[in-house]
Amino acid sequence: MARPVAFIWHRVAMVDTDALLAAYDAQMRMPTGAVPTGMTYEYDGPLLRIAGGHVGRVRAPRDIGVTGAELDRLIARQRDYFRARGQGVEWKLRSHDLPADLPERLVVAGFVAQEPATVLLAFAEEIAADPVLPDGVVLRHISAVEDLRRLADQQSAALGEDCSWVAADLAARVSADPDQITILAAEVDDQLVCTALVEYCPGTDFVALLGGATLPDWRGRGLYRAMIAARAQEAVARGFRLLHVDASPASAPILRRCGFHEIAISTHYQWTPTRQP
Repeated sequence: MARPVAFIWHRVAMVDTDALLAAYDAQMRMPTGAVPTGMTYEYDGPLLRIAGGHVGRVRAPRDIGVTGAELDRLIARQRDYFRARGQGVEWKLRSHDLPADLPERLVVAGFVAQEPATVLLAFAEEIAADPVLPDGVVLRHISAVEDLRRLADQQSAALGEDCSWVAADLAARVSADPDQITILAAEVDDQLVCTALVEYCPGTDFVALLGGATLPDWRGRGLYRAMIAARAQEAVARGFRLLHVDASPASAPILRRCGFHEIAISTHYQWTPTRQP
C-alpha cells in the first residue's frame, strides 16, 4: 500500500508522540478514498466543505493560512453556504490548530463548541488480538440495509439520542466503496448489544475506529475492549499500521489502558440554521 508520508518509530518505553502527531496532521486532516454516495466534496481555499450528509462538515489543515478579516469572511462563507441549504454545519478543530484565535472567531460567527474529545492513536499490531466475548455473544460483519437500521436503533438506545440518520449514512459509505468500511455487531438472541465501525483511509497509515456503542445493560462485560481488539485485527489484515479514535470522556480511559496515546484534543464547533447571526 502506497503511503504519502513516511515516518519511522522505534518500540521503546517512551512513544514518540510528536512523530505520531506529525503523521496525523499529514494524513488525517482530509478524507481519502471514495466520496460517500449522495455527498459532495468541494474546496473553498484551504477548507474542504462536505455537503449532502446528515450535517454539513468543514475540514481544514492544521494552519488555515489566513487571519483577521479574511478569516472571518472564510468562516462566514461556510456558515452561509449551509444556511442556504437549510442545514447545520460542524467545523472540526484540534487543540494545536492555527491561527490560535480561530475558536473565538467561530463563536463570534455563531458556532458553538461541543464537548471536547481526546485524539488517541495506537499501533495496530500492538492492539490486535482475538476478541474475548461474553458467553452467547456472536460477533459478525453487517452491511444489509435492515441490519443498518437495527444498528441505528441500537446506537440510539445506547447513546440516549436520535441516531436514526446513521443507517442512511452507513448505507452511503457502503454503496460508495464497501471495502472502505467494516461494520461490526455483537449480537445475542437477535439483539445487537454492541456495534462499532472501522473506516479505512486509503493512501495513509491509518484506520479510524468509529461508533463504538454498548447497550447500558451490557456495559462492564468487556464488549468495548473486544471491539477494539477485533477492529485492530481488521486493520493489520489490510496492512494499516495506526489506529485513530476521537474518544469521549467515557471511552478515553479504556483506550489508554489498551495502549493508545493522546496527541491532541478535538472539538466540533456547530452552527444550526436557527442560530444567529
